[in-house]
Amino acid sequence: MEKEEKKTKTKKIEKKEIKEEKEVEKKEVKKVEIERKKREMVVPGEVVAKGAEFLPSDGTRREGEEVIATRFGLLEKTDRLVKIIPLSGVYIPRVGNTVIGQVIDITFNGWIIDVVAPNIAFLSVAECAGYINKKDLAEHFGFRDNIVTKIKSIKLKGIDLTMKERGLRKLEGGIIVRINPTRVPRVIGRAGSMVNTIKSETGCSITVGQNGVIWVKGKNPEDELLAKKAIDLIVQKPFIEGLTEKVKEFLIEQKKKPKIKEKEKEKEK
Repeated sequence: MEKEEKKTKTKKIEKKEIKEEKEVEKKEVKKVEIERKKREMVVPGEVVAKGAEFLPSDGTRREGEEVIATRFGLLEKTDRLVKIIPLSGVYIPRVGNTVIGQVIDITFNGWIIDVVAPNIAFLSVAECAGYINKKDLAEHFGFRDNIVTKIKSIKLKGIDLTMKERGLRKLEGGIIVRINPTRVPRVIGRAGSMVNTIKSETGCSITVGQNGVIWVKGKNPEDELLAKKAIDLIVQKPFIEGLTEKVKEFLIEQKKKPKIKEKEKEKEK
């Protein structure tokens, strides 16, 4: 009797586990379907959302109750916000953007900065925090120095920058990775999920400029190159499903390779 009762209990547990697994599978399928709907390819003039509750953002406009695409790209819906992620294009500067630029010239009252935009940017001494020796501005930022800065204003002749906010600084060491600006949202990921994955798996500090310039600094060159490989993978395959998990798996596999080689050398000895 006891054996039969145990068998019955075991069967019930197994049935329950199978049922739970099926429910989890259904939920995962629903998630994938939602993601597919959120990232559909659209063309200019296409209706991408209907209803007053939806808010048009980048690459869209409102026409009555409809939100219309104004560019070719991927549709992204985040809660009520609707935007189009372009598949290619140059960086279009906007006030408030955090960018990484390089000093290309020094004037009597500031620095000329290349922020990979159609117009050259200028950082004045007045927009820098702390003491600056005005007689030798190169002491503060020298030729070819890379800096994290923010766009303060945009004029017909150029872009004005500022360094008066937290996190804006000169970059020391590390490597610079340049990508198409349209790939920046994918490198960052939703709520920073993608870039945080790369940081945790490589141990690198990573700063992503909205102009497509990325600074990577690790404990050693190998970690920096590994982070760069992950960024390259994202740039090459930006629209595949489950990209964050695939990048994580890629990094884990890449980190295993040196250990495998070390074991092979030990066997040879």
